[in-house]
Amino acid sequence: MRIITSVADVAEGAAHLARIEPRFAHALGQTGDLPLRRRKDGFEELLGAIVSQQISVAAANGIWKRLKTARLTGPRKVLWATEDELRACGLSRQKVRYAKALAEARIDFKALRSAPAEEIVATLTEVPGIGVWTAEIYAMFSLGHADVFAPGDLALQEAARLLFDLPERPKERAFREMAEAWSPWRAVAARLLWAYYHVEKQREGVR
Repeated sequence: MRIITSVADVAEGAAHLARIEPRFAHALGQTGDLPLRRRKDGFEELLGAIVSQQISVAAANGIWKRLKTARLTGPRKVLWATEDELRACGLSRQKVRYAKALAEARIDFKALRSAPAEEIVATLTEVPGIGVWTAEIYAMFSLGHADVFAPGDLALQEAARLLFDLPERPKERAFREMAEAWSPWRAVAARLLWAYYHVEKQREGVR
């Protein structure tokens, strides 16, 4: 189980992808060096992933800033907060329910650090509001798994459409199968596609 801990790891993965796929080599020439994109793990990061669901990066950043200002990013604070307090920060009613469910779940975040990706996804998706996309993003960025992909991500789908000259965005199942060829560096392939999306669209594809 390879864990990405440094930009050198990302560069190693990018070099591998460029060797096996000429279109990745082209994309890397456009994007330059890829970012590490490692985050802390734990409740706050999962809450941030819930905030980011189905909204733009700019909107998610704005909501997160208001939550931080209100000091509503810890499990106890979220449990104690009223719906109105969380809604005032920009959360929808549905996301308020998800935030409180996450706070009540009492996930053993330390144990997840050594768990395989499949177990991480299975554990996290038991919590209402945490789908496969959120769990895969968490495994990728917070836990550093090198061979995790997020085929349900719209920015990744659009980047793949552009880079591989596809007639339409790949559907999630087909995209997951397509990404198998990029193992054991699928998380670096995701970083490269997000970077390529930024170059092509001039906007961020992931928070």
